[in-house]
Parts: sequence; structure tokens; C-alpha cells
Amino acid sequence: MKKVLLVLLTLFCFTLGTAAFALSGVGSVAAQVTTNIANIAKLVTAASYVAGMAFAVTGIVKFKQHKDQPTQYPISTPIAFVFIGAALIFIPSIFSVSGYTLFSGSGQASSVSGITSFGYGKK
Repeated sequence: MKKVLLVLLTLFCFTLGTAAFALSGVGSVAAQVTTNIANIAKLVTAASYVAGMAFAVTGIVKFKQHKDQPTQYPISTPIAFVFIGAALIFIPSIFSVSGYTLFSGSGQASSVSGITSFGYGKK
């Protein structure tokens, strides 16, 4: 019984989605996808900055743990955390360079220039 209800719900959602797609048109769907891709790039950039800082701080804490108890915490762990953090922090730069490489100069890096609460743009 549950499987039948699940199949009916799936068919209903598929039919409703198809009808909505037919009413809106391909052009408006493409415009919406283009708008969302820019927001996804900003989300990946912000997440990479936050994760990179978290990995870097974790690496520093692991260095302290290694200094206190070198037999319990190997030195490779904090080194790996710091390198991963640095790689994540530089992902937006990689976006820019790969955009120039793949699309011959039309790549843009996402940034936090639109946020003024951190004091950017104020002198």
C-alpha cells in the first residue's frame, strides 16, 4: 500500500512539474538557472573560505597537541590540516584562473564585495 501511494505521489509531482515547465517556457527556466548558478558560485566561495579557516585553525590546534604529546599526535595531521585549509582559501583564485583558461578571458571570481558589514569599501 505504501509503495502504491509513493508511486502515485511521484507521478503527481512529475505531472505537476511538467505542467509548470510547459507554462513557464524554456527561456524563463534558462534565465532562472543562470541566476541560480551565480548564487551557487558565491555559496561555494563563501563555504570554501569558512572551511579553509576552520581547517587552518584546526591545524594550529593540532600543532599545539603535537607539541604537548608528540607520541599521541603525529606531525602529519596538523600539516595536512594546514595545507587543506590553504587550498580551500585559494579556491576563488583557482576559479578565476580556470575561467580565463577555459573561456578565454570571460571567467570571473566570486567575491564578498557586496557585503558592507565587514567594513569593505569604507575609508
